[in-house]
Amino acid sequence: MIKIPIARPFLGEEEARAAAGVIMSGWVTQGPKVREFEEAFASYVGSRHACAVSSCTTALHLALKVVGVGPGDIVVTVSHSFIATANSVRHAGAEPAFVDIDPLTYNMRPDGLEKFLRTRCRARGGRLYFEKPAKPESGCPGAGQGRVSAILAVHQMGMPCDMKSILAIAKRFGLPVVEDAACAAGSELSLDGGRTWKKIGAPHGAVACFSFHPRKVLTTGDGGMLTTNKAGYDRKFRLLRQHGMSVTDLERHAAKKVIFERYQVTGYNYRMTDIQAAVGIEQLKKMDRMIEDRERIDGLYRKHLSGISWLGLPYRPDYARANWQSYPVRVLKGSPGSRDRLMQSLFEGGIATKPGIMNAHAERPYPARVFDLEESERARKEVMLLPVYHGLAEADIKFIAKMLVKVGTAGKS
Repeated sequence: MIKIPIARPFLGEEEARAAAGVIMSGWVTQGPKVREFEEAFASYVGSRHACAVSSCTTALHLALKVVGVGPGDIVVTVSHSFIATANSVRHAGAEPAFVDIDPLTYNMRPDGLEKFLRTRCRARGGRLYFEKPAKPESGCPGAGQGRVSAILAVHQMGMPCDMKSILAIAKRFGLPVVEDAACAAGSELSLDGGRTWKKIGAPHGAVACFSFHPRKVLTTGDGGMLTTNKAGYDRKFRLLRQHGMSVTDLERHAAKKVIFERYQVTGYNYRMTDIQAAVGIEQLKKMDRMIEDRERIDGLYRKHLSGISWLGLPYRPDYARANWQSYPVRVLKGSPGSRDRLMQSLFEGGIATKPGIMNAHAERPYPARVFDLEESERARKEVMLLPVYHGLAEADIKFIAKMLVKVGTAGKS
């Protein structure tokens, strides 16, 4: 029986009352609460615009489409991410080209990105093309050629990427950067050596995309958000998320006469509901408390796990302040057993864990033998995620540490 879950959303009476109020109002789909949530979220992260949608996957699809990604293109990203990252590239009609990760942060390696763009791509007619053909056995149609149209950087597990380096590389090659910030609400980044800090979503690239899945710090049950400083992008997001409809529900509701909408582009049903938005508004009010508590949990894990020599604790780069959406530890050489064996032992002790982040290229839709992803593959084998959620008690963290030591002692006997 699981005593300590891997995650638990921090929801209470405030969210329940907010959702009930929307239900009783009679306006439950995309409406005034969505607009209020968008304005509050934009204010929180420091962006000029925020557009709510049904998930981070749909947010990524719209972001890639609006920055210019189209059929036959290549988007440079990481395989070491939830498969929705790669899927969103496919939804835009393009193919992902994978670069490896930094083994410390689990994020895209800037030097790997630059090497890929310099050695695997060629400039023709003012555009950049990926020209190394995929091997026939790769099973990934179209993955070996095409115009490179964007960089999709993932702030993995809430740890911000080295955006200063990534943005500089993107500028040199004339590529827009979309941030997959699914896990990163509340995380912060400094581009000037720690003198000033901005929240992820400000944004630093062209667009940032968030998830509000229950395992994220801020949840609306499900849902997503796009943030940008470009008014033109925001207008396109709003048009596309609602079937390409020229008139919004709010505009129709406020109209003084009958109006008829038009549909001039092919859009999607990517709307967020007012029920979800009402929950999100209440969650935003708790963000400072939730981030502070996760920082407490990080400190307690470091206090109680630092004596386990075969366990690598999360790295904290100087440019980043993570929200600790997940808590990754690496099983090092000298461990009493494999990562999987340790996870099973913890499970039998009532502690839920998860394996490290998946690799899209290890799944059937994305075999990518033409890319060198050694660190991504090693992280998948060695990393496990420990429980982290609001209110996780020090006694529970002590118990987790005790179980890890017990497993280690048993493995050496």
